[in-house]
Amino acid sequence: MGGVTMLDQIKTWRTDLKQAQALLEQDFLKNKNPASLLKKHTDLIDALLKSVWLHNKLHNDITLIAVGGYGRQALFPFSDIDLLILAPDNITDAQNKEIETLIGVLWDLGLDIGHSVRTLQECIDEAKDDATIQTNLLEARLLCGSKVVYTQFFIEIKQQLDVEKFLAAKIAEQDARHAKFNNTGYSLEPNIKESPGGLRDIHTILWIAQSQGLGNTWLELARNGVISQTELNEIKRHERNLNTLRIRLHYLAKRREDRLLFDFQNELAANLGLVNTSSKRASEQLMQSYYRSVRYINLINEILLKSFAISTLTSETTIINQHFFAQNKWLETASPDLFKQHPSTILECFLLLQQHTDIEGFSPSLLRQLLDVTKLITKDFRQSPENQALFLTILKQKYGVHQTIRRMNRYGVLGKYIPAFGKIIGQMQHDLFHVYTVDEHTLKLLSNLRRFSKPELEHEFPLCNQLFANFEKPYLLYIAAIFHDIAKGRGGDHSELGKKDAKRFCQAHQLPAKDTALVVWLVEKHLQLSKVAQKSDLSDPAVIELFAKLMKTESRLTALYLLTVADVRATSPTVWNEWKAKLLEHLFLETRQALNNPSFTVKNAIATRQAKARIKLKKYGLAPEAYDTFWEHAGEGYFAKFNTNEIAWQTRLLIPHLLTQTPIVRAHLSREGNGIEVMIYTPSSQDLFARICNFFDRISYSIGEAKIYTTKHHYALNTFLVLDESTTQISYTGLLKHIEEKLRDKIITTQIEAPIKGRLNRQVKHMPIATQVMFDAIPESTHQMLDIIACDQPGLLANIAFILIEHKIKIHNAKINTLGNRAEDTFLISDYQDQALTSEKMQQLKTALLAL
Repeated sequence: MGGVTMLDQIKTWRTDLKQAQALLEQDFLKNKNPASLLKKHTDLIDALLKSVWLHNKLHNDITLIAVGGYGRQALFPFSDIDLLILAPDNITDAQNKEIETLIGVLWDLGLDIGHSVRTLQECIDEAKDDATIQTNLLEARLLCGSKVVYTQFFIEIKQQLDVEKFLAAKIAEQDARHAKFNNTGYSLEPNIKESPGGLRDIHTILWIAQSQGLGNTWLELARNGVISQTELNEIKRHERNLNTLRIRLHYLAKRREDRLLFDFQNELAANLGLVNTSSKRASEQLMQSYYRSVRYINLINEILLKSFAISTLTSETTIINQHFFAQNKWLETASPDLFKQHPSTILECFLLLQQHTDIEGFSPSLLRQLLDVTKLITKDFRQSPENQALFLTILKQKYGVHQTIRRMNRYGVLGKYIPAFGKIIGQMQHDLFHVYTVDEHTLKLLSNLRRFSKPELEHEFPLCNQLFANFEKPYLLYIAAIFHDIAKGRGGDHSELGKKDAKRFCQAHQLPAKDTALVVWLVEKHLQLSKVAQKSDLSDPAVIELFAKLMKTESRLTALYLLTVADVRATSPTVWNEWKAKLLEHLFLETRQALNNPSFTVKNAIATRQAKARIKLKKYGLAPEAYDTFWEHAGEGYFAKFNTNEIAWQTRLLIPHLLTQTPIVRAHLSREGNGIEVMIYTPSSQDLFARICNFFDRISYSIGEAKIYTTKHHYALNTFLVLDESTTQISYTGLLKHIEEKLRDKIITTQIEAPIKGRLNRQVKHMPIATQVMFDAIPESTHQMLDIIACDQPGLLANIAFILIEHKIKIHNAKINTLGNRAEDTFLISDYQDQALTSEKMQQLKTALLAL
């Protein structure tokens, strides 16, 4: 009587554990020693588990073993506690009950237990073909139970390990893990543990080293000559950085969280004592420190994994030239001091790898030499005609350009050879649609350009593939790609600043004046094609005429189109879609036609459009007298607003409804790509645009484009291209009918619903962009362009529409562009009298829009 119950004991353990963990957190925040925290946390859990084990009096034949991160004594604050319970072969019901009770107590203590119960033979059998299980067991550490059983277990596991198979399996496992992160550690929200260059890549090195008997720790690897003292210091420095970030991330999130999300970057930076400067936010400094660690870990991981593989390879040597030879399909230097004696060979080794496709990469020794000699890439090195010729030769090769430039960046050469590029390595982009750092985005752009050159990938972008095949000097596109964002992060217009860097580079490398002019122009104008395609009414011949004047030649247009498609695709896997592809292609084709037609004028283009529409209508049995009245009421502007297909479709549908008082709503799948095209024809009203926007917001459809037109007899003839953002499974037939019926009802109803207010996206909350409102006058027009850049959020467009109604603004056209979580909306506007807004009116409207 009066003894301590198990429930009381659990409460005591829980209380003691929380207090001890709180003290550990305080100690870490004070002393900032990640290794100490991980060891002390492991010791704390060890002591608790041993106490629980003793209290539960488990049978002597049962053994408790720590595995995984807990086994290697690196237990992060909220990580799982991985346990292996080694059971006897003929386990009894009583022993099973003891194990169940133990696990129940551990769960009651609030521990995140990951456990398995196996016999020794089961461990051996399961580990044979599973490298993950083998890895876990390699890190096994005895906690409680029989030392004899544990020793037998440890010997058996070691004996059955096939070193070569384990090496191959761990490399394949790493490759698969990297692929899940698009093979880059330079995303803006990386996973500290799993992303390329993260902690898991460090662990992989140690696991393979341990399997080969080379050492269990970095110090042991240094003592055994696997790594140098310098490498030991660098590895420990970067491992400490990542461990610190992961520990702090756990404490900030109060859970196991290994992703460096925007939610935590600002607070994490502040906790580390980083402050905003005039040139860099504190969070940018934090992330650049992280990316530096990623870069080094990527490199040392490659060096050491190749070193571990050497013993498994058969030595085959091929002489390349007096300076290089190939061995085991890796490029080697003939002398350990080659780069110091002949600095130009630093670039030559990349060119040789590019030219000899049977060579798969650099040897570990060559990589180590490269690490030591990047300081030799000085101003004199960059000004050497030999080195300049080598660099241009790399860009002019038929194959391997992207991979070679990526290697040069990976091994620290590119940023030294082009110092301006070195400044954007690890540079964050706070625009809510780029998901990579500036340098990684640039390399992906280069990769996309190279994809256009491959016949086997022609199906991806047939037009780009055809244009690229006929482009005389592709290397000029590559130079423009390298420099297009090179001035980001400096403040000011990066296109203007970047073109100066590009010009200096081209002149230094003695490019012909014509080639230099093209590269500089591409860098300066690299946003123009995308801007016009996504902000202007491409059905208007005047837009095409103006853009053709800007392009001047077909070769410039082609170069800009190829660069733009590659650029937009490189921002994020989610930003590119078929609709954007069709927009860019449409602008390119229409502009090319205008450039190649000396008689192109707006008047002629409209006449041609009308003629083509008449031909289409004739196929439906419609003579001109059947639709002349409709076209007369539509007015001249109608033929500048809509293309041939739209005119033919609308004319056929609306002939019987010329003076209807009931809204006509028709929907069909877009001919230009993905999405649904919706036409609305109804007596004009000022709140029509707001009603339509509100409707699509409420059914989770985003508006990609809106053509707003008012006929001569004051009817609204509007078309909307809408894109599905919901996961609702509805047949397209049913969906189109639903849109037609429900939207018509919303237009008819007297009461207009208020815009919806939804929750901000997580990224938008933590990386907001300031709303921008800009007005542009249009030459020889009473209309104005209104550009609004804002964080995308539910109901944004409808709210804008309501503000425009409130300020008596008439909308003539709208282009709605969403890039990730960034909205860039463009409206062609006037007042209700079709006059330009006064300065006072513009300021009032701007104030209201900025308050969104």
